[in-house]
Amino acid sequence: MRVINIGAHTVQKYHNPMCACIGYFDGMHLGHQALVKATVALAEKHNCESALITFEPDPWVTIKGLKDVKHITTMRQRINRAVELGIQNIIILDFDKEMSELSPADFIHKTLAKLNLKGIVCGFDFHYGLHGAGDCNTLKSETDYDVVVVDAVEDEVGKISSTRICDAIVQGDMPAIKKMLGQYYSLEGIVRRGHQQGRLMGFPTANIEYSDEYLLPKEGVYASMVEIDHHVYGAMTNLGHNPTFNTSEKLSLETYIIGYSGTLYGRILKVQLLEYLRPEIHFKSRENLILQLEQDVRDIKKILLKYE
Repeated sequence: MRVINIGAHTVQKYHNPMCACIGYFDGMHLGHQALVKATVALAEKHNCESALITFEPDPWVTIKGLKDVKHITTMRQRINRAVELGIQNIIILDFDKEMSELSPADFIHKTLAKLNLKGIVCGFDFHYGLHGAGDCNTLKSETDYDVVVVDAVEDEVGKISSTRICDAIVQGDMPAIKKMLGQYYSLEGIVRRGHQQGRLMGFPTANIEYSDEYLLPKEGVYASMVEIDHHVYGAMTNLGHNPTFNTSEKLSLETYIIGYSGTLYGRILKVQLLEYLRPEIHFKSRENLILQLEQDVRDIKKILLKYE
């Protein structure tokens, strides 16, 4: 896998022929995966490399001046998922003010022209260029490479979209999210040393330092899974303010990994959330909290049986 960064003033041209899909791809949901699948097929047709073209930062940050924009996935997650699905090159466009103000024609001739494209794949509702004036039809009329337009991917509710997934995240509806993502919803971060309160109660937790970019799900306790050294463990994950001990202003992400006793400090951990279990509760005593955690683990073990 190769990552290529292109800015408004990049002069280098990449000579390897490619077929690429283009978009922001937040979540890499089933609709995005349809674009990736079409891209891999188009690359095979043209006997060239596959690529995914995306933007950094989020176009709304540059175009509308929005700050603290939240996402379903980080860039790292999107890249990893694209590679899993067969993409060989990740093209990251440095989407600054200058690039955002390019006309559709200039975007093609000054930005995409830096790639040796043999084909491009976009969604039916893709727009580009100043004021979004360019679309799939202008791509077809203003380029000499193969343009493939992918229709919406729908389920029983309607079009699968990042907006629908964001709504489900806020509600804590993990099963609905999995259907639209094609995989479990996950949060990633580096394991840091915490206050050790869980260890003192017999429930040592991995305290995960996550990106502020995440749109966080409903606060509370979740049945979850964690993969460590190619082994999958069931886990109890809490997203909250720790109202009983060590109350924190920022939501903490802590995971008790059932059956694991090793040290994880400094490692990147991916926590896959399966089902929402209960809201966070303030307990009057340590003993009451321990009793609840014991019950939570029993409930989670029952939930995990559905995912074996």
